[in-house]
Amino acid sequence: MSQPVFAVTFVCMGNICRSPTAEGVFRQKVAQAGRAQQVQIDSAGTHDYHCGAPPDTRSQQHAARRGYDLSDLRARQIVALDFERADLLLVMDWDNLARTRALCPTQHLPRVRRLTEFCLRLSSPVVPDPYSGGAAGFERVLDLIEDACDGLLVHVAAQLGSVAPGPR
Repeated sequence: MSQPVFAVTFVCMGNICRSPTAEGVFRQKVAQAGRAQQVQIDSAGTHDYHCGAPPDTRSQQHAARRGYDLSDLRARQIVALDFERADLLLVMDWDNLARTRALCPTQHLPRVRRLTEFCLRLSSPVVPDPYSGGAAGFERVLDLIEDACDGLLVHVAAQLGSVAPGPR
Protein backbone atom coordinates (compact mmCIF):
# COMPACT_ATOMS: atom_id res chain seq x y z
CA MET A 1 0.00 0.00 0.00
CA SER A 2 1.44 3.37 -0.94
CA GLN A 3 1.49 6.17 1.58
CA PRO A 4 -0.61 9.27 0.98
CA VAL A 5 1.27 12.23 -0.39
CA PHE A 6 0.62 15.87 0.37
CA ALA A 7 2.09 18.37 -2.12
CA VAL A 8 3.08 21.95 -1.30
CA THR A 9 4.33 24.57 -3.77
CA PHE A 10 5.73 27.85 -2.46
CA VAL A 11 5.26 30.87 -4.74
CA CYS A 12 6.91 34.28 -5.00
CA MET A 13 7.64 36.59 -7.90
CA GLY A 14 10.93 35.34 -9.39
CA ASN A 15 11.51 32.12 -7.42
CA ILE A 16 15.00 33.18 -6.32
CA CYS A 17 14.55 34.52 -2.76
CA ARG A 18 11.48 33.76 -0.69
CA SER A 19 9.91 30.70 -2.30
CA PRO A 20 13.14 28.67 -2.66
CA THR A 21 14.00 29.62 0.93
CA ALA A 22 10.61 28.29 2.02
CA GLU A 23 11.15 25.15 -0.06
CA GLY A 24 14.53 24.51 1.56
CA VAL A 25 13.34 25.22 5.10
CA PHE A 26 10.21 23.10 4.77
CA ARG A 27 12.12 20.28 3.07
CA GLN A 28 14.42 20.06 6.07
CA LYS A 29 11.61 20.26 8.63
CA VAL A 30 9.65 17.55 6.82
CA ALA A 31 12.73 15.30 6.68
CA GLN A 32 13.42 15.84 10.38
CA ALA A 33 9.80 14.86 11.11
CA GLY A 34 10.30 11.62 9.18
CA ARG A 35 7.74 12.53 6.53
CA ALA A 36 9.95 13.07 3.48
CA GLN A 37 8.26 10.16 1.68
CA GLN A 38 4.81 11.63 2.31
CA VAL A 39 5.27 15.29 1.40
CA GLN A 40 6.24 16.68 -2.00
CA ILE A 41 7.78 20.15 -1.82
CA ASP A 42 8.38 22.55 -4.68
CA SER A 43 8.57 26.26 -5.45
CA ALA A 44 7.84 28.49 -8.41
CA GLY A 45 7.60 32.12 -9.44
CA THR A 46 4.70 34.05 -10.89
CA HIS A 47 7.08 35.64 -13.40
CA ASP A 48 9.73 34.17 -15.71
CA TYR A 49 12.51 36.59 -14.76
CA HIS A 50 15.04 34.04 -13.48
CA CYS A 51 14.08 30.62 -14.88
CA GLY A 52 16.91 28.14 -14.43
CA ALA A 53 18.84 30.38 -12.03
CA PRO A 54 19.89 29.27 -8.55
CA PRO A 55 18.51 31.11 -5.53
CA ASP A 56 19.91 34.57 -4.87
CA THR A 57 23.37 34.32 -3.31
CA ARG A 58 22.23 36.30 -0.27
CA SER A 59 19.29 33.93 0.26
CA GLN A 60 21.65 30.96 0.08
CA GLN A 61 24.15 32.54 2.48
CA HIS A 62 21.57 33.48 5.11
CA ALA A 63 19.86 30.09 4.82
CA ALA A 64 23.20 28.27 5.13
CA ARG A 65 23.96 30.11 8.36
CA ARG A 66 20.83 28.48 9.79
CA GLY A 67 21.64 25.07 8.36
CA TYR A 68 19.55 25.07 5.17
CA ASP A 69 21.04 24.13 1.81
CA LEU A 70 19.36 25.78 -1.18
CA SER A 71 22.15 25.11 -3.68
CA ASP A 72 20.29 22.41 -5.66
CA LEU A 73 17.21 24.56 -6.32
CA ARG A 74 16.56 26.31 -9.64
CA ALA A 75 13.99 28.97 -10.46
CA ARG A 76 10.99 28.16 -12.58
CA GLN A 77 7.70 29.80 -13.44
CA ILE A 78 4.41 28.42 -12.15
CA VAL A 79 2.56 26.28 -14.71
CA ALA A 80 -0.99 24.94 -15.04
CA LEU A 81 0.03 21.52 -13.72
CA ASP A 82 1.00 23.09 -10.39
CA PHE A 83 -2.64 23.85 -9.66
CA GLU A 84 -3.61 20.23 -10.33
CA ARG A 85 -0.74 18.67 -8.40
CA ALA A 86 -0.38 20.82 -5.28
CA ASP A 87 -2.64 20.50 -2.28
CA LEU A 88 -1.46 23.94 -1.19
CA LEU A 89 0.11 26.77 -3.18
CA LEU A 90 1.52 29.12 -0.57
CA VAL A 91 2.29 32.63 -1.75
CA MET A 92 4.54 35.17 -0.09
CA ASP A 93 2.64 38.44 -0.55
CA TRP A 94 -0.51 40.15 -1.81
CA ASP A 95 0.71 40.72 -5.38
CA ASN A 96 1.66 37.10 -5.80
CA LEU A 97 -1.61 36.03 -4.20
CA ALA A 98 -3.53 38.06 -6.79
CA ARG A 99 -1.37 36.81 -9.66
CA THR A 100 -1.57 33.17 -8.58
CA ARG A 101 -5.33 33.36 -8.08
CA ALA A 102 -5.70 34.91 -11.54
CA LEU A 103 -3.86 31.95 -13.05
CA CYS A 104 -5.64 29.34 -10.96
CA PRO A 105 -8.63 27.35 -12.24
CA THR A 106 -11.70 28.18 -10.14
CA GLN A 107 -12.03 24.69 -8.66
CA HIS A 108 -8.52 24.94 -7.17
CA LEU A 109 -8.74 28.46 -5.67
CA PRO A 110 -9.06 27.16 -2.08
CA ARG A 111 -5.56 25.67 -2.47
CA VAL A 112 -4.01 29.14 -2.91
CA ARG A 113 -3.18 30.71 0.44
CA ARG A 114 -0.58 32.95 2.07
CA LEU A 115 2.31 31.20 3.81
CA THR A 116 2.05 33.50 6.82
CA GLU A 117 -1.42 32.11 7.61
CA PHE A 118 0.53 29.23 9.19
CA CYS A 119 2.72 31.35 11.49
CA LEU A 120 2.58 30.22 15.11
CA ARG A 121 4.48 33.01 16.89
CA LEU A 122 5.08 35.90 14.51
CA SER A 123 2.45 38.15 13.03
CA SER A 124 2.80 39.39 9.49
CA PRO A 125 0.33 39.29 6.62
CA VAL A 126 3.15 38.64 4.14
CA VAL A 127 6.75 37.52 3.76
CA PRO A 128 8.31 40.79 2.52
CA ASP A 129 10.56 40.77 -0.54
CA PRO A 130 14.19 41.10 0.65
CA TYR A 131 15.66 41.46 -2.85
CA SER A 132 16.36 45.20 -2.77
CA GLY A 133 17.19 45.37 0.93
CA GLY A 134 20.03 44.41 3.18
CA ALA A 135 20.90 41.52 5.46
CA ALA A 136 18.16 42.31 7.97
CA GLY A 137 15.53 41.70 5.28
CA PHE A 138 16.86 38.22 4.55
CA GLU A 139 16.93 37.41 8.26
CA ARG A 140 13.32 38.61 8.68
CA VAL A 141 12.31 36.41 5.73
CA LEU A 142 13.92 33.41 7.41
CA ASP A 143 12.27 34.20 10.75
CA LEU A 144 8.82 34.31 9.13
CA ILE A 145 9.41 31.27 6.94
CA GLU A 146 10.72 29.13 9.80
CA ASP A 147 7.74 30.05 11.96
CA ALA A 148 5.22 29.47 9.16
CA CYS A 149 6.84 26.16 8.21
CA ASP A 150 6.50 24.95 11.80
CA GLY A 151 2.76 25.68 11.61
CA LEU A 152 2.54 24.22 8.12
CA LEU A 153 4.13 20.99 9.32
CA VAL A 154 1.42 20.68 11.99
CA HIS A 155 -1.24 21.30 9.32
CA VAL A 156 0.22 18.76 6.90
CA ALA A 157 0.57 16.13 9.62
CA ALA A 158 -3.10 16.61 10.46
CA GLN A 159 -4.02 16.26 6.78
CA LEU A 160 -2.05 13.04 6.56
CA GLY A 161 -3.85 11.76 9.66
CA SER A 162 -2.52 8.96 11.73
CA VAL A 163 -0.38 7.55 8.95
CA ALA A 164 3.02 6.67 10.38
CA PRO A 165 5.98 8.64 9.07
CA GLY A 166 7.97 7.04 6.29
CA PRO A 167 11.48 5.66 6.73
CA ARG A 168 14.20 8.18 7.49
